[in-house]
Amino acid sequence: MDDQDQTWAVFWCSLLSPLLFGEVPEHEAHRLLRQLAQEEHLFPDGRRRKASLSTLKRKWHQYRQGGLAALARKPRCDRGQPRKHPQAMIDKAVELKKDQPRRSDETINQFLRAEFQRTLAASTLYRYLKQAGATRLKLDATSRKVRCRWSREQTHALWLGDFQDGPYVLCDGQAVPTYLSAFIDCHSRFAVEARYYVRQNLDILSDSLLRAWATHGASRELYLDNAKVYHAHALQAACFQLNIRLIHRGVGDAPPGGLIERFFGTTQSQFEAEVRAGAILTFDQLNRGLAAWLDTSYHARPNSETGQSPRERYQQGLAFVRHVDLQQVLPLFLQRARRKVHRDFSDIQLQGCFFQVDPRLRGDSVEVRYDPFAPLDRVLLYSANADQYLGTGQRYQREPGAHPPTTPATPAKPKHNYLELLLQQHEQSLEARSQGIDFRRVVARRDWPFAQFAKRLADLLGRAGGLTAFTSDELEALQKIYQRQATLDQRLLEQAVQQADPKTIPVIAYHLERLTHERS
Repeated sequence: MDDQDQTWAVFWCSLLSPLLFGEVPEHEAHRLLRQLAQEEHLFPDGRRRKASLSTLKRKWHQYRQGGLAALARKPRCDRGQPRKHPQAMIDKAVELKKDQPRRSDETINQFLRAEFQRTLAASTLYRYLKQAGATRLKLDATSRKVRCRWSREQTHALWLGDFQDGPYVLCDGQAVPTYLSAFIDCHSRFAVEARYYVRQNLDILSDSLLRAWATHGASRELYLDNAKVYHAHALQAACFQLNIRLIHRGVGDAPPGGLIERFFGTTQSQFEAEVRAGAILTFDQLNRGLAAWLDTSYHARPNSETGQSPRERYQQGLAFVRHVDLQQVLPLFLQRARRKVHRDFSDIQLQGCFFQVDPRLRGDSVEVRYDPFAPLDRVLLYSANADQYLGTGQRYQREPGAHPPTTPATPAKPKHNYLELLLQQHEQSLEARSQGIDFRRVVARRDWPFAQFAKRLADLLGRAGGLTAFTSDELEALQKIYQRQATLDQRLLEQAVQQADPKTIPVIAYHLERLTHERS
């Protein structure tokens, strides 16, 4: 008995309940049934009408014979058999489908029309083919993929990211389109990073990921679209550096991106719909509104699939946090440009700004690296083949006195004596002839360690922390200065810092070299 039959059986039993439970004597049953036949009743199909006396008697008799199950409707004797179309026609259609599983309903009907002068509707034909097990799926002739649901048991096991068109904003007096870059956690549906931008390229992708990594750490897997920006070498290098498995969606295969697309749909219906209905916002107002909506609405409201709010599920599934050292990742996302150092001004030009370069690099081709999101005050310089770090370039104005004087220093006394070399070689030759062997080594020992040198420089520059007061790039430049200055001591460093203006590492290095030559 199915649900519908059970509903009708309960209805008839409720009408006949006085007879079923003996509330009315059996000799008065006819009077009760006649009374019920004269009244209107609300039937399970939603209509109000009267039940005939013969129907009530039949239902009472059926219940007394077989109980509740006897009130169920009897199935048709021809149930499952075709009543409108000939069986031979149906068999022919099944045969045609099995002969060529990819044969369409239009082609099958052409065969049927030629033989039976009749056709089958597409839905009717499919029903018959499904009953006979002759569909493409049953005949194993479909290329449709078997889908699986993206799911993870822990937070940060898998992140999904993508771009989506956003509302227009007011920027410099003009209405410009925005793009939403978002990354969500698969386990909790928590948005680890979501922000609007005015373009969609590698700079935007790197900014979103760096913000997410700085706040939440790294995920074990990262699932992205198949767009060109997601195949950038910088992104692949960063994922290898952080031991993140990078997964790309297949070409023309949209369903696997359902989770991030669902997030975008929620954002459009709940947040962007209100933004578009109101006055146009500025870029900062739009991002502040998105952050407020995520915190107070999206992350706090239970998800329809998980049954928990993203914030609660995020905290429950947080079994590990893989902290990211951004100093190792940032260089991978730096923008790169080739420039030639000006022979006269000893500088390079980038985005309309000039950067001071070591005069010894004049006329050389260099590779310039810079952070596209940081203030453009300093750039990193590498050799043309990008294998040697050359130092930094500070932003400056082309004006008199911007560069330290470039007059050649007075030639100092040569450190290496050619005459002594000749005498030494002559002595070695004489000793070899007399079978004598003499090994002599000169070990030069530095009296002032590099750590003390860096700490003293930090104190002179007003920085606290010793070695930690400098960035990795500055420490690398200091190491080169320390290695070049064999006679470096505290007094020499103090003089160089005092004379340097501005007090930057390249200018201090210049004065150190000048003072060293003067001392020698």
